[in-house]
Amino acid sequence: METSGAYGGGGVDGSYKLLPPLYFAFMVIWILSAISWTFNTYKNRHVQPNKLQWMLASVPWIKALQLSLSFLFWYSYFYLNLCSLWISFGVYVMGILFQTSAFVSFFLISHGYCITCHRLSLSERRTMAVQGCVFYLTLVGYRASVPYFSVFLLLNYLIVFYVIFNHVSRNLTVLRDQLSFIEDEDVHAMHDAVYTKYIMFKKFQGAMHIVAISELAIFMSMDNSLESYWIRLLVREWAQFFIFMYIGWIFRSQQLAPRFSLMPTLSSKGETALPPIYSIEMDAETFKEFRSHEWHIGVPTLPRKGSLNDSVLVVIRQPHWYILLSKHIEP
Repeated sequence: METSGAYGGGGVDGSYKLLPPLYFAFMVIWILSAISWTFNTYKNRHVQPNKLQWMLASVPWIKALQLSLSFLFWYSYFYLNLCSLWISFGVYVMGILFQTSAFVSFFLISHGYCITCHRLSLSERRTMAVQGCVFYLTLVGYRASVPYFSVFLLLNYLIVFYVIFNHVSRNLTVLRDQLSFIEDEDVHAMHDAVYTKYIMFKKFQGAMHIVAISELAIFMSMDNSLESYWIRLLVREWAQFFIFMYIGWIFRSQQLAPRFSLMPTLSSKGETALPPIYSIEMDAETFKEFRSHEWHIGVPTLPRKGSLNDSVLVVIRQPHWYILLSKHIEP
């Protein structure tokens, strides 16, 4: 639906005439960022193949589409004397999708997706899906000025940031324990990989503090005057761009430390223990008398020249032993 004539740009406040060039500039910035981000992810897909970078790459594309629709709306409003309700609705929907997809990405990072675990558990995926849907519907009600939805949105923000900071704190605790274990056992093969993950989570934690403060400042802003609208828009857009680009730079596709990808295959709510980073070798005769549920996987290693009888057995510790033990001893 389009209307014209009475809704042309002649009677609108002069402050809004800065919006078309402003939206166009940010549209170009986000499009260039999205292109470079996608290209870097594709180029390094063999070095670091995971789904987190592709999820992060989709967010700037959604933002670029929102800014493109915003530019088209205000440009047609001022220069073509057209006010497209369909374009304004697209801006409304894409703005909500951008915020939702950004926070879903933050959820994935805080849970350690593709960093400390290959995939999330079924309960975590369901919980994340519910939180994303509730966040999306709350934003819809708030943007539509439905009564009391401002309170619901504030409560939702508190829950979202609590979940994110709680999971980040857990991952930092686990990584600190792993670093202490590595230093105590004097095993340096995994140190760089674990330390890299620890630094990534520390930087992400700092960035999320900035996100929380900025979102609270935007939510609590009571200045709705038309004269300062473009200034507030400029500050908000630059803040979103720098924050998300910083987080994207931390978790970009790159040549990471050796053994970075060595991680449990599934995230669990149980007690997390450090998988072994050393081995115990024994001969076949000793292994026959070996009885342990905690150390139970025997892998024969063949020498360069020799038969199977001359090989040794490498006993590997069960990485989920403490989790299984805690389940068995629960009342």
